[in-house]
Amino acid sequence: MGRYVIRRLLQMIPVFIGSTFLIFFMVYALGDPVAALFGDKAPDPATAARIRKDLYLDQPLWKQYLHYMGQIFQGDFGTAFNGQSVTELMASAFPVTLRLTIVAIVIEIVVGITLGVISGLRRGKAVDTSVLVMTLVVISVPTFVTGYLLQYLFGVKWGWVRPTVSPDAPFSELILPGIVLALVSLAYVTRLSRTSIAENVKADYVRTAVAKGLPRRRVVTRHLLRNSLIPVVTFIGTDIGALMGGAIVTERIFNIHGVGYQLYQGILRNNSPTVVGFVTILVIVFLLANLLVDLLYAVLDPRIRYA
Repeated sequence: MGRYVIRRLLQMIPVFIGSTFLIFFMVYALGDPVAALFGDKAPDPATAARIRKDLYLDQPLWKQYLHYMGQIFQGDFGTAFNGQSVTELMASAFPVTLRLTIVAIVIEIVVGITLGVISGLRRGKAVDTSVLVMTLVVISVPTFVTGYLLQYLFGVKWGWVRPTVSPDAPFSELILPGIVLALVSLAYVTRLSRTSIAENVKADYVRTAVAKGLPRRRVVTRHLLRNSLIPVVTFIGTDIGALMGGAIVTERIFNIHGVGYQLYQGILRNNSPTVVGFVTILVIVFLLANLLVDLLYAVLDPRIRYA
């Protein structure tokens, strides 16, 4: 196991370098950070040249990237155009989005797997059909439609929750945004769980467990569910990074100042240091989530061993 982890960590290095360089290239080579800094006003050539030199923008792109990576390894992600350190923006944004992601993941796991198991064990029946239709509707409706609808009903019309989230963003206020963020992923988890359960319920090991007289609950939880969760865990693991980076719409609807909000502001204002810094951290989150998923395979299926 230790050798496998070390090998996977080494494999992450070229992936990290390639991903961050691609992001850096798209942001800095396809846009002009100095022009974005001045907005609609044309900068003085001498002032623009001095700023480019200070920001290391007068160097070739590969040198700019090496300089940027050197700063990152020292914990310096640069300075946003408003003068605030990108690290400070991360310190305020990532905890908020992390709490929102935790709420969404918990809802996604609990509700999605539960509905998937119920649907898979009753394949072809009314419950199964109802769950499939419901998940299809959830997948078909855009997130911004669901978000505004739930915000209006629960926050404005009925007054059960706050329509917008306060700056502190406690867990109690993130339940409704977490539901909105988790809905589409929840539908996919339900469908994956349902398909996997329906395929494995007729497997030999399940029939053997039933023939041995094991209680139905133990057969489902200890044997059937455990072997059916591998594709679900794969999806959830990759979905962690997607939820953190894809929360732009949800955070805009509920006025949550998290990662999605900062990315939106950075893209809108062409704030290159903010965009590159935040996406770099999201790349690391993706890589670590995939490593965790691979390690969980051996826990779910004892037949999987890592050399």
